Amino acid sequence: MKTIDNIPTGKIGRTSKLVQTGAKLGGNYLKYYSKKAFNSEHTRDELDQSNADDIYDSLKSLKGSALKVAQMLSMEKSLLPNAYVEKFSLAQFSVPPLSAPLVRKTFKKYNGAFPEDLYDSFATNSVNAASIGQVHRAEKNGKKLAVKIQYPGVADSISSDLAMVKPIATRMFNLQGKDSEKYFKEVEGKLLEETDYVLEVKQSKEISEACAHISNLKFPKYYEDLSSERIITMDWMEGKHLSEFAKENTSQEKANRVGQALWDFYMYQMHQLKEVHADPHPGNFLINHAGELIAIDFGCIKKVPEDFYVPYFELAKRENINDPEFFNKKLFQLEILREDDSEREITYFSELFYEMLSLFTSPFHEKTFDFADGKFWESITQLSEKYSKDSELRKMNGNRGSKHFLYINRTFFGLYNLLHDLKAKVKIKNYENYM
Repeated sequence: MKTIDNIPTGKIGRTSKLVQTGAKLGGNYLKYYSKKAFNSEHTRDELDQSNADDIYDSLKSLKGSALKVAQMLSMEKSLLPNAYVEKFSLAQFSVPPLSAPLVRKTFKKYNGAFPEDLYDSFATNSVNAASIGQVHRAEKNGKKLAVKIQYPGVADSISSDLAMVKPIATRMFNLQGKDSEKYFKEVEGKLLEETDYVLEVKQSKEISEACAHISNLKFPKYYEDLSSERIITMDWMEGKHLSEFAKENTSQEKANRVGQALWDFYMYQMHQLKEVHADPHPGNFLINHAGELIAIDFGCIKKVPEDFYVPYFELAKRENINDPEFFNKKLFQLEILREDDSEREITYFSELFYEMLSLFTSPFHEKTFDFADGKFWESITQLSEKYSKDSELRKMNGNRGSKHFLYINRTFFGLYNLLHDLKAKVKIKNYENYM
């Protein structure tokens, strides 16, 4: 894979790159409408593919929060056309890495020494490049290590990057008024935390120690003396990325074992620790030769406050969803319904969220749930299509829900998708054995 010798770090350089991309998208639309004029049956598939290619090519050269947002969107499989999902999913663990000279320069800047001064051996060619950093193999005192290096300028460009994508997100999600700012602040805060590698090492150690007793779940050891604000050193863990394992695996027993470990890991964090690994994409998990799940990235941890946790999980119970008075009370507590809503808006959003929650919480209503169930995923797709085409919804204020929904919902949708990829059957209450 071609390497990168420099990354635009200034606001002007990064903005210019996106402006160039905007011009390419304009050209793509002209081509589409020209072909459409001569052939009315010409579909948007080619347009979506061209746009996805151009957007991704731009973001992968910028890296940082712009690419991270693409990675997050790739997990929303019901939100974007398939061309975008497939292209943006590359941001999970397959983007062009920094060149060897830039790696050494970046390492020296962050750690005050070149990598060969700190490790017995260090491979300057990256083995895994993602949105915020890339990973290298190293050895010290006979131990095989993974060294994660943050890309230059990532932390400093987060605010300006989000300012650039804000108008697009505002239109996409129909956000209106000053109240929408809380969602952008939540994303900005989490992205800033993800660039603080001292915090990530602390979170990694705390959660891995708290969850060490969960069956078929492993974690690397972290080395604080070889880590810093922009460098993390941990044990090298052998295994396949979860998506690769899922594609190759033919054993239902293995799929269930890995899926159960994944489910128990998340439910234990959510219900016992009240904080959760909020970045459940395949690049953050490995499966080793013994069929055990390995969690390798704890940069994005979302704390779950009690005043959100209680009503959120009260609405995971079927009897509460089917009690209209109780249901609407919780919707107000979760800021889904607002005091300034009209009767029409209250009725509309109550019905919408009743339909959504009845479906999305259905795994919690069973003793065992099969995440390969085609009817479940077909229902999710149909519901998504129904409301994406609803002109009534587009007329209403999209500022719905507590800011905590952003990462908690992302966590559950990501978890569901991973379990679906695995085709796993899990025991829903099994996590209680570890509490």
